[in-house]
Amino acid sequence: MPDDAHAERFRRHGESMEGLARLLAAQPEFNRQQLEINADVTTTRAHIETLLARMIPPGEHGREA
Repeated sequence: MPDDAHAERFRRHGESMEGLARLLAAQPEFNRQQLEINADVTTTRAHIETLLARMIPPGEHGREA
């Protein structure tokens, strides 16, 4: 029976290691997607800042509504 428990533990360990290997293999693609998202967010933020600058006259920033 101890041999069966050891074999099961070894099998689960192997499955865990395989899962970690798959995560590591997928990491570059995740990083690429994250960089694209970050660039889109930066561009969107710049557009919003530009629009706000056009809509709010100089000296009006921080005025109570």
